[in-house]
Amino acid sequence: MADAVTHQATKVVAPPQGGAASRTYTAAPQLGAATRKYAVEVIGTFFLAFTVAVSVLSHSVFTPLAADAALMVMVYAGGHTGGHFNPAVTLAALVRRRIGLADAVAYWIVQLVVGVVAGVAARAVVNPATVTTLHPSGHALAAAAVVELLFTFALCYVVLNVATSRDQPGNSFFGLAIGFTVAAGAFAVGGISGGAFNPAVALGAATAGLFAWSTLWVYIVVQAVAGIAAGLTFLALNPGDK
Repeated sequence: MADAVTHQATKVVAPPQGGAASRTYTAAPQLGAATRKYAVEVIGTFFLAFTVAVSVLSHSVFTPLAADAALMVMVYAGGHTGGHFNPAVTLAALVRRRIGLADAVAYWIVQLVVGVVAGVAARAVVNPATVTTLHPSGHALAAAAVVELLFTFALCYVVLNVATSRDQPGNSFFGLAIGFTVAAGAFAVGGISGGAFNPAVALGAATAGLFAWSTLWVYIVVQAVAGIAAGLTFLALNPGDK
């Protein structure tokens, strides 16, 4: 893993101006690549999980659009540094061989910790008198698992194809495609599962009291399976893109 911070200062020579002699000064230490990408992951994951939790806690009817917009703008802001903002996407990227295991573990730690922080912050900001906790069981839990599996797969599959495929280098639509995948899922099945499609968002929602802790594991398991399936599907359909 790359060093978090490049501690060695840089000597910079400024060219002479107006007859004055050239000057040498020491530039401040620069943040390393690892620090930059994990900082972007913190920012993007926090605003996504916080936006979803606050929208639901405040009973906004525009939660799907809020989630879509938050993810889209954060992807555009941080996509150039590899922003995932979703442990399932990170798992898909790992299976697709876009990142290494050590990097993936670091992403997962950041994403899940930030998801909890976002849930705590959302509950503190809204502070509702009562919170309706989603606690599906029986057929409702099975239905929630199925739709979370399907739309998490769709999200991871879209991310791999629009943001990692060498067939679409430097495209400008990847943020829209990713954001609208979340919006489609949230509008279609949000009433069934809550529309998380993301273990960090699900963990944040549970922290905020929106998901029951007793069923959280179902969400995380099916989302992980979806990430693996998306990575394997990408490799099967794009054998030359490694």
